[in-house]
Amino acid sequence: MTVRILIADDHKILREGLRSLLEKQSTFGVVAEAEDGLTAFEGVKKHKPDIAILDIGMPGLNGIEVTRKIRSEMAETKVIALSMHADRRFVMGVLEAGANGYLLKDSAFEELVIAVTAVAKGKMYLSPSIAETVIKSTLEKSDPKRQGSSVLLSGREREVLQMIAEGKSTKEIAFKLFVSTKTVETHRKQIMDKLNIRTVAGLTKYAIREGLTSLGS
Repeated sequence: MTVRILIADDHKILREGLRSLLEKQSTFGVVAEAEDGLTAFEGVKKHKPDIAILDIGMPGLNGIEVTRKIRSEMAETKVIALSMHADRRFVMGVLEAGANGYLLKDSAFEELVIAVTAVAKGKMYLSPSIAETVIKSTLEKSDPKRQGSSVLLSGREREVLQMIAEGKSTKEIAFKLFVSTKTVETHRKQIMDKLNIRTVAGLTKYAIREGLTSLGS
C-alpha cells in the first residue's frame, strides 16, 4: 500500500527536493505540496494524506498550529514536524500539539525514510539528537515555572498573534481567517490583555520568544 504524503515548506527548492527523494521509494507517493500553513491545512482536508510533513516555521500559520488543527479536525492524518530547530520550545510545542514525529532538517535522507516508515506504522519518531530534549522536558513538565505563558492563548489567538508579528494588517488577517475586522480587533485586544503587552513590537518579541513565528530564525 502506498503511503500518501503532503509536504509543506515555504522553500520551493526544499519541497521539490523532498518530493523527488520520497518518490524514489516505491511505497511513498506525494499527493500535494504547500508553501504556507493555511494552504497546508486546506491541502490536508482536500487530499486526506496518510502523513503530512510540516515545516515548523511557515508563514501565516506555523507548523505547530497546523498540527493542532489537524489533530482536531483530521486526526487520521499523521504529522512529522520538520525543522532546523532543536530548541526545546519548538520540539515540545509541536509534540504537545500532537505531532507523531520530529525530524531536523540537517538529517540524512535515509532518516526521513525511516521516520515516514515508522510513523506510517503508528509509531513515533524523533531525531536521536533531540531525544534528550524531550526526556528533560517531560521530567520538568510538572514545574509551573518552566511552562510558557503562550498556554494562556486560544488557538485562534495564537494564529492572530503570529500574523500580527509577521506585519499583516487587520484587514489582511481578517481576509486570511475568513472573519470580520471587528473580530480580529477583539482578538488583538484579548491577546494584549492576557499577555499584558500593549505594543505591536512587544507582541512581536513575545511571538518570536515563544516560537510562534520564524522571524527570529
